[in-house]
Amino acid sequence: MAIITLTTDFGLKDHFVAVLKGSIYSELPDAKIVDISHDIMPFNIQECAYILSNSYKSFPKGTIHIVGVDSEETPENKHVVALINGHYFIGANTGVIGLITSEMSPEKVVEINLPDSIANSFPVLNVFIQVACHIARGGTLEVVGNPFTELNNLREFSPRIVEDGKKIIGSVIYIDNYGNVITNIRKNLFEAYRHGRAYKLLVRNHKISQIHKAYNDFIDYTQEKSQRKGAGDLLAIFNSSDYIELAIFKSNLTTVGGASTLLGLDYRDTIIIDFE
Repeated sequence: MAIITLTTDFGLKDHFVAVLKGSIYSELPDAKIVDISHDIMPFNIQECAYILSNSYKSFPKGTIHIVGVDSEETPENKHVVALINGHYFIGANTGVIGLITSEMSPEKVVEINLPDSIANSFPVLNVFIQVACHIARGGTLEVVGNPFTELNNLREFSPRIVEDGKKIIGSVIYIDNYGNVITNIRKNLFEAYRHGRAYKLLVRNHKISQIHKAYNDFIDYTQEKSQRKGAGDLLAIFNSSDYIELAIFKSNLTTVGGASTLLGLDYRDTIIIDFE
């Protein structure tokens, strides 16, 4: 039986997640359900894409991913299923799936057309669950919809290259559990324009001149402890997904604060890299 994952902005206070799981188990008693996250910021497409794109590759091919963020169908956001890198993604055409496919082309995409579906305010239950169970039983995409070629591609979330490649203007796309700030600038883009030059990462009134490979690389262990940088200091790294991340070393978001609160950064705020 294929794995079915759930990524939503439903939270865990209400009954919605339980209803989804109960409905899947009613259809497929042997189903394997994995929660990726239910704490996506409401309607935050970029945050959903970041979490999903960095988690789905750890699952076996054939896994079915239900995307329950901004899921109501509109004339501009049709319900779709995309087969990408051997994985099935079911959701509205809001741009989440388009962001996941930014680095690879989908093998197949169909617009969902279930003859017995009834439009209401809970399409994740009434449409996406039906499609997921159909696929999990071994059903084909041709049965649930027609070929679709118009996946939304949200270019507004891409970094901008300006001043003939001397500057990259990025933005905050995610703030993690530690208050670390993840930007939309990836290592391959940074290196493509760096050409060995020195650089400054500009954020608010701070300038950072080095991006580290890991948090502990930030500390010079050859110095006396009293002279070292350490807890409470600002640093930048390429995180495990190769995005530039800003962090306060050994921070605690619930006590002293993290990079997001101490720097006053929020979703979509600007981060600049100047090459010298």
